[in-house]
Amino acid sequence: MKKLSLLAFSLFFISFVSIAQENKVKESKTQKGHTDQNKFRQMKDVLATPNDQHNAAGAPGHQYTQQKVDYVMDIRLDEPNNKIYGDEEITYHNNSKDYLEYLWVQLDQNMRADDSKTPLAKSNSASAFITPNNFKGSFMNEKKGFGYNITKVESNGKPLSHTINRTMMRINLSKPLAPGKTFEFRIQWNYKINDINKDGGRSGLETFKDGNNNYTIAQFFPRLAVYNNVEGWQNMQFWGRSEFALEFGDYEVNLTVPSDHIVEATGTLQNEKDVLTKTQRKRMEKARKSFDKPVIIVTQKEAEKTEKGRATSTKTWKFKAQKVRDFAFATSRKYIWDAMAVNINGKTVMATSLYPKEGNPLWEEHSTRAVATTLIEYSKLTFDYPYPKAVSVHSERQGMEYPMICFNFGRPNPDGTYSDRTKKGMLGVIIHEVGHNFFPMIVNSDERQWTWMDEGLNSFVEILAEDVYDAELFASNPAKEITRYMGGDQSNISPIMSQGDYVKQFGPNAYSKPAAGLYILRKTIMGPELFDHAFRTYSQRWMFKHPTPEDFFRSMQDASGMDLDWFFRGWFYKTDVTDIGIKSVKPLYLTDKASERVTKLKEQYKQYFDNLGDLVYITDKKEDANPNAMNKYADGKEVPSYIYSVEFEKPGGLIMPIIVELTYADGSTKRETFPAQIWMKSDTSAKRVFASTKEITKIVVDPDFETADVDTANNSWPKKEGDKFDEFKNKSKN
Repeated sequence: MKKLSLLAFSLFFISFVSIAQENKVKESKTQKGHTDQNKFRQMKDVLATPNDQHNAAGAPGHQYTQQKVDYVMDIRLDEPNNKIYGDEEITYHNNSKDYLEYLWVQLDQNMRADDSKTPLAKSNSASAFITPNNFKGSFMNEKKGFGYNITKVESNGKPLSHTINRTMMRINLSKPLAPGKTFEFRIQWNYKINDINKDGGRSGLETFKDGNNNYTIAQFFPRLAVYNNVEGWQNMQFWGRSEFALEFGDYEVNLTVPSDHIVEATGTLQNEKDVLTKTQRKRMEKARKSFDKPVIIVTQKEAEKTEKGRATSTKTWKFKAQKVRDFAFATSRKYIWDAMAVNINGKTVMATSLYPKEGNPLWEEHSTRAVATTLIEYSKLTFDYPYPKAVSVHSERQGMEYPMICFNFGRPNPDGTYSDRTKKGMLGVIIHEVGHNFFPMIVNSDERQWTWMDEGLNSFVEILAEDVYDAELFASNPAKEITRYMGGDQSNISPIMSQGDYVKQFGPNAYSKPAAGLYILRKTIMGPELFDHAFRTYSQRWMFKHPTPEDFFRSMQDASGMDLDWFFRGWFYKTDVTDIGIKSVKPLYLTDKASERVTKLKEQYKQYFDNLGDLVYITDKKEDANPNAMNKYADGKEVPSYIYSVEFEKPGGLIMPIIVELTYADGSTKRETFPAQIWMKSDTSAKRVFASTKEITKIVVDPDFETADVDTANNSWPKKEGDKFDEFKNKSKN
């Protein structure tokens, strides 16, 4: 106990010496208590309690269950009238332990129905300019005829009771569906296809000047909502922004379209011989063995010839897909078609693109190659891509994802030229939308509740994949780029952990800020090795399952051995900002002369100092300096002759590591990183002493903008003269 007592006394004494001069005698007064507001407190107050479905490690629990829904569909495109007719047979598997009194079906197309409440939920004002189409829709009560026409809902050939509530339909069961049982029913429907450019929407049609259409069709059929052990029925209304949560299942889909169309869709084509020419099949076989460059299946010359006609006959394309959460397709007679093979750890996956001549030469040069890069790079950080293909389809104004297929913008000028900006935008959206195969098409989070769990995670991995595809084109610093948003008007900023429909700045909130946070975690806080293992663990744990935010937060900590509650609480649950700077720098000096205060302490605590033995001292008085005081104790090593006491301040609310770059008189530099835990005992101030054999001429905090610091005016010593940011702040105060 003697050593422990001495240690305890030493710690007390050191603290006493450091702060003795700052302490003032205060009158004794009973103080009120307070709740723990330390930034490092654990997140037990905001995270859902672990249970046997979602355990404390962030993994699926031993009682985890999940529903399954299978679809058999006959879909017909009525091109002359731009309508889709559907007949779907649904098999619902109740894998839960609950008796279900009813089922909920999503009717997303009703969002744009004539009686939709969506337009009424938007605050608007008169604009100085407006398109005639929007004027008619807004002020002339134009009926466009969108939304579902449900013609039949039945089971075993008998009408099935149902109730439609805008974008949701309740299937009223005659008796509760027991655990482990299935329920089969049928829905027939049709709807008018929206023009994406005129009417908006995530899917629909685009009409070209030649009269041909490009159909990129999704969210087109009634789909079962999710029932799980966290939310029960996920039956939030679809207002047009926050997307959808869906169950996994198997699909058999027959797509009947004009016979001169080319079709791609979720799943594997079952009848190549019926819908492809001999030449096309031969080219596809070649593509399945081409791992270095795409093979053209339908050439531009062939597509241009086809688009001049209008077939009156039809073909039926048959697709099957297993373990997917949705189905989408694209069809047009204008498509050029190319494909190449991608090696994913010994498994061949097809990367494919469809695009009209209006997309060339940009799309032929880059689309399929970008798809291939995305599959490879995402697989490295998550899991091997499990599906047989990934398809990129060109559309003028879309960027939307579905299992195995996505719709992407990026159109060159009419003469075929394009800028780096157009190229970057096109590649970025392809990589992003193909990446969505991983989040949320496989790691199946609830997009309507937590948009960041798919968009944010996906945007983060997208950054890494873009860097591989073209590092120069995509050169960026997400941590630096997010500061403009984070340092903006707080009344216009929502925490990341907000339901997407009421977020004010959707893009930064759901995409950029969570991506930047993960980027900081990987690069600065955890390091790539720890981060990548944890991220991969989370991804593999929740493949084909429904994770929650808690599962992500817990998995990242469980698999890395790092306490990250401080980061997740600050970055995801609050709108605090990073602002770490240098408050003061004080030169200190080595001496063999004890100060008056230390002399008194030596007299007061004689035994303690006797046990310490020989001492040297540090002083802020230059006149007392003796650089030789350590010579006889240095064992031949060079003694630091320059000592600096640096106090860091933290005006911002966010905790972050302190990254310090020291510049010496000879021009050399050195960096040190102090972990975020340096702020554990004080949320406003942290002190460090730097000793060197060379004079330090400059100290900079966060020199590479790694921590999303919103105010760099306080990051340097000596302070920069005439700092423009300071000038701006001073003007703002006046």
